[in-house]
Amino acid sequence: MTSTSKYEMMQHVLTELKQPAYRFQQIADAIFKQRIGEYDRMTSLPKGIRKELIKHFGEHVLNLTPVMQKTSRQVNKVLFSMAGGDHIEAVQLSYKRGWKSYCISSQCGCGYGCRFCATGTIGLKRNLTADEITDQLLYFHLNGYALDSVSFMGMGEALANPHIFNALKILTNPRTFGLGHRRITVSTIGILSGIDRLAKEFPQVNLTFSLHSPFDEQRSELMPINKRFPLNDVLNELDQHIRNTGRKVYIAYILLRGENDSNEHAEAIAALLKHRGSWEHLYHVNLIPYNSTDVTPESFHQSDKDRVQKFAGILKSQGIKVTVRTQFGTDIDAACGQLYGYNKQI
Repeated sequence: MTSTSKYEMMQHVLTELKQPAYRFQQIADAIFKQRIGEYDRMTSLPKGIRKELIKHFGEHVLNLTPVMQKTSRQVNKVLFSMAGGDHIEAVQLSYKRGWKSYCISSQCGCGYGCRFCATGTIGLKRNLTADEITDQLLYFHLNGYALDSVSFMGMGEALANPHIFNALKILTNPRTFGLGHRRITVSTIGILSGIDRLAKEFPQVNLTFSLHSPFDEQRSELMPINKRFPLNDVLNELDQHIRNTGRKVYIAYILLRGENDSNEHAEAIAALLKHRGSWEHLYHVNLIPYNSTDVTPESFHQSDKDRVQKFAGILKSQGIKVTVRTQFGTDIDAACGQLYGYNKQI
């Protein structure tokens, strides 16, 4: 399943107009070097070409429309409207020393219903096209921001959307965004075919697996996808991913007070990740604070700081590499699990 991006369509239009090959590079330079977002302002192009581009693509390069923006310390969240009236969200994170990282969406809503995630309560409305995915970054680029790294951890399950691979081609193409493969992270709840394809087509792109419980029965309650792709099957696929790529795999684990933050859970995670082979040192656990929302269960709460440190200590004592993630953006619903698209508010 493929769709043609606007960048491919631009080249088709130029070919139909019998234009020289360098014309596309002029357009790409205008967008990605000069940060020009309107075709009519691309004065390096003949006026007739600009008119043809406007006829085919509209006045603006960007197909998404920003309709709301919320900011807090180090975080900028933008709500976009798409063709048809649906909404998605993207988040810009500003770190010390000026590093700009982005969390972007791959689907409008999500059909997998993870109980701790606001997006899952919407259900899946549709997959985003490659243009809708990459336009989230293009918006920030055109507004003068550096694109240092990007994670597919916004709305939706990235590896359930086949358009993600075309989006990755656009993002890593040196003629367009030119992002380094290792500055991109794809997060998945465990879509086996997608993990396999990512290793084959983009072996240097980072992979994060959402675990959230080491016990199959509990994981199936928190994440119904576990019934379709049981934990052991996913871990075997991740082993293969590491063997094929030589790259680290990150394990995301949201800590829920009294639910999955016990010593037993920590020891079980260590048991899962140890003795997997000569590559076991390439698993790295990221512990993530839970962020409450209006649409996720009221019984879910963030683990206490002492419990988080105890949990991390058990993993470290077992030789597991672990990081406790710093969270910000909760006050504007921009943190992990909080993206909702304001579907009921617009």
